[in-house]
Amino acid sequence: SSMIDVVLASQLFDAVPLHAAVVVVGDADQLPSVGPGRVLQDIIRSGTVPVGHLNEVFRQAATSRIITNAHRINQGQMPDFPDEGETSDCYFVEADDPDKALALVGKMIRQSIPKKFHFNPMDEIQILTPMQKGELGARNLNVTLQQLLNPRGDEVERFGITYRTGDKVMQTENDYDKDVYNGDIGRILSIDSEASELVVDFDGRKVVYDFRELDELVLSYAITIHKSQGSEYPCVLIPLHTQHYVLLQRSLIYTAITRAKKLVIVLGTKKALNLAVTRAESRDRTTTLAERLKDFA
Repeated sequence: SSMIDVVLASQLFDAVPLHAAVVVVGDADQLPSVGPGRVLQDIIRSGTVPVGHLNEVFRQAATSRIITNAHRINQGQMPDFPDEGETSDCYFVEADDPDKALALVGKMIRQSIPKKFHFNPMDEIQILTPMQKGELGARNLNVTLQQLLNPRGDEVERFGITYRTGDKVMQTENDYDKDVYNGDIGRILSIDSEASELVVDFDGRKVVYDFRELDELVLSYAITIHKSQGSEYPCVLIPLHTQHYVLLQRSLIYTAITRAKKLVIVLGTKKALNLAVTRAESRDRTTTLAERLKDFA
């Protein structure tokens, strides 16, 4: 619920019958909504509703470095990564140059991670990056990884993207007719140029797209951290560089790390990581929701 802005929250609560109870579940330390407001934080801050804190983690063991580092980041402290040769579920790989980092991302997702940790590059490893643009942005990473992981197959180009059979793709808007929604990830099963149709497998369910509808799909070997919020993946690889300066903040890296169930690898510079951990400005939004809730209480 930290992703809900004031407009959507207003529509949601307007639709709830007066006799109903509403349970709001969310993590106020994750990224705020893209739209205006900070609804979850303001509801908590108002003191007008009962608030419970869920502290027991079921996804990982309490000693998991994913968990301990998430807590450290929340407190504005640098994560504690293992020494060389030490086994862990949370690693940092130094790569000062963006081009070197890009090459390392490709090598790790194609060879190193599958060999050492036995994760499938397509289905179990997800790259989460702060931005769309730049060498380490989602767009360039997707083009690079498509060539590495899925270089051949039937293909079609639409809206500046080459779609290929076997590609990992993500739905970018809610489509109620198709019953697919913003953030759903699937694999392209087939491309029929004569019928101008493309078929995507969403977790065992086949969905047909006309070529004119392909603006609803993007490659998803790499996605932005904002897009990943609310999802989880066995293994997460996070490219982090000072070229992402404008978006580096504590809630961003906290959100990225907590998407992982079994393994996190941060790849980039300690300078960028330190900048993200020490910047907590995402909370600075001027709202009056908490005060208004107090007036109605």
